[in-house]
Amino acid sequence: MSQRSDWLPASREGILAMARDWQSVAGTGASVWGIPPAVIMELGALIQAADNALAAAKNETTRTPVATAQCKEAFDALTAAMRDMKRRYFLIPPLQNSDYIALGLKPHDSTPTASGTPTAQVTVETYLIGRHELGVKMIYVTGTAADPANKGYRIWYSVVTPDETPPANPDDLRKSFFTKRKKDVIEFDFGDSGKTAYFAVQIENEGKKGPWGPLVNALIP
Repeated sequence: MSQRSDWLPASREGILAMARDWQSVAGTGASVWGIPPAVIMELGALIQAADNALAAAKNETTRTPVATAQCKEAFDALTAAMRDMKRRYFLIPPLQNSDYIALGLKPHDSTPTASGTPTAQVTVETYLIGRHELGVKMIYVTGTAADPANKGYRIWYSVVTPDETPPANPDDLRKSFFTKRKKDVIEFDFGDSGKTAYFAVQIENEGKKGPWGPLVNALIP
């Protein structure tokens, strides 16, 4: 069987083992979850049918295309019943962690994974888009975009005329915007054409800021 992306085991043997655990747990907890005896009996019958069908499909003597198809049908019926049981009975009342473990399910993790403070440095590479527009592409100087701490980018910039003193460092930049894109566009005012834009980037993560990237500049078209 192909690898499953949900809570069911990946192998048919694993599904059978889980189903047998469910049969045992459901039998002892039927009064808690309100599971009718007929449902538990039906689960047992489906387990037996799937077990027999799997044995026939794996046996060299009885393994035929028909046996393979019957095995698939038996496991489709078993997993459908298990999904229905989980939806109808195991979620009301809500499962406790001990119930998840007994049923072979993964307990819910309510603790968010800490992503930390950004440490990577990013610069921007500029490219022409149109009149009064510059495209900016994030380039990692250190670190990688795969780091979970790198949630987004705060792009700081200032526009300077030829007769003005350019910013000496990123702290001198006056405007900014936040983006999660690795490519974005800045639209400048009509009168900014021919002026120089200076840029620097900080990675941000829920209020936590990384180190400044290098100061770069580009002529506004």
